[in-house]
Amino acid sequence: MNIFRRLLPTKVGFKISKNSCNARGIYSIHSSPDCVVEVHSSEQEVIIALGSNVGNRLQNFDEALHLMKKSGIQITRHACLYETAPAYVTDQPRFLNSAVRGVTKLGPHELLGVLKKIEKDMGRTTGIRYGPRPIDLDILFYGKFKIHSEILDVPHERIWERPFVVAPLIDLLGSDIDSDTVASWHSFSKHSSDLFELWEKLGGESLVGRNGMKRVLPVGNNLWDWSSKTSVMGILNLTLDSFSDGGKYLSVEAAVSQVRLMLSEGADIIDFGAQSTRPNASKISVEEELDRLIPVIEAVNKMPEVEGKLLSVDTFYSDVASEAVKNGVHLVNDVSGGRLDSNMHSVVAALRVPFIAMHMRGDPSSMQNPENLQYNDVCKDVAFELYERLKEAELAGIPAWRLILDPGIGFSKNTEHNLDILTGLTTIRSEIARRSLALSRAPLLIGPSRKRFLGEVCARAAADERDPATVAAVTTGILNGANIVRVHNVRYNADALRLCDSLLERKRYA
Repeated sequence: MNIFRRLLPTKVGFKISKNSCNARGIYSIHSSPDCVVEVHSSEQEVIIALGSNVGNRLQNFDEALHLMKKSGIQITRHACLYETAPAYVTDQPRFLNSAVRGVTKLGPHELLGVLKKIEKDMGRTTGIRYGPRPIDLDILFYGKFKIHSEILDVPHERIWERPFVVAPLIDLLGSDIDSDTVASWHSFSKHSSDLFELWEKLGGESLVGRNGMKRVLPVGNNLWDWSSKTSVMGILNLTLDSFSDGGKYLSVEAAVSQVRLMLSEGADIIDFGAQSTRPNASKISVEEELDRLIPVIEAVNKMPEVEGKLLSVDTFYSDVASEAVKNGVHLVNDVSGGRLDSNMHSVVAALRVPFIAMHMRGDPSSMQNPENLQYNDVCKDVAFELYERLKEAELAGIPAWRLILDPGIGFSKNTEHNLDILTGLTTIRSEIARRSLALSRAPLLIGPSRKRFLGEVCARAAADERDPATVAAVTTGILNGANIVRVHNVRYNADALRLCDSLLERKRYA
């Protein structure tokens, strides 16, 4: 298909010759009156920036992505989501900024026309430059082409001075340069050897959390700055056979009482689980899981103490996830990362809620089989396999800004593996970063609470005697980069994370 058609009705075209391609295979395209040269090419990889500061900003993003997909842009990657102070015209609301990477057969000006139509259809009107807008869509890169015409410059002319543009752009790359197209994007960087150096010159990661720029995760009706402090997820097992507290909270009254206790002790999130995922657990049906789950969720949502807190459902059934969200749950926590229900990713994408993707091999009945415990390097192998789960979720329409990572402590791992993961969280992040910086920057959750490996190390056969060891494991995880800890005993671990956060804060600003 032609990527350059007669996109302008009168006289502007593109003249491309052999001399327009440099040694790196980068094409420079300049407007030429009365000249259109057709170039036959395959799909082109593009990066498109998004910004919004009018109305429901996140809903604007979701609608723009939907319209882009309908218009012939296949989105393959999403950057993180940033809330930023306005630039240039400062007397206006704060922006949400991000970017997406995808492929399209649309020519560059055809693509521009599609994006401008989406902006118009979503209510953008001609206003002051850099002023408020419901949606702003800009082409940052188009294949390996540099484009200069009367109406389009690619790379975008002011990209190099804007941290709120460069940050999401960097997210769409991996630390490994994996294609000629990506190499060409790095070569476009002005005053730097590559885009990574440009980002560092602008301030790099030190900008995030300062100077009006926050990396956020949308959940409920809020934007969660999850990096500002470590969060505690309290476990509520509505099961007969969970390894630690099965059978204790089967009645609605007992469950509500436990939720009230965990909230009073500092829980930020309550994670409802109505299906046991302990080793060799028997699987129950969707109907039985919902029968246990929904009455408790309904009762908890009536509690005044739950105001401002988050609710999560621990399930690998998409139907359970859907019903739980309809009844007020904010996050879906899937121990299989979407592998045990082929509909999970598409359902969560449609629900537009955060998705916690955990690493596990097999299922709870087989995860501890010998073949599932074979690793060459547990942190690198877990990172690669978890990345594959995350990539599948993203391609199904769950943006990186709604994904949370869980390396799956205790799931298809032995004691040594679990210890290696606790001390190797930075390795897991860096291995994921080789392929996707956005996914590597997602919140990271760990769940070591009362698990068997702690009992083996500390000679504690009873699960409820492992709380001190859990505190030590949680402390290790937080100091190595965990953002959310999933625990049974909220009080002990809430104290541990407060101390860890204070230590990290002093280290950050030392």
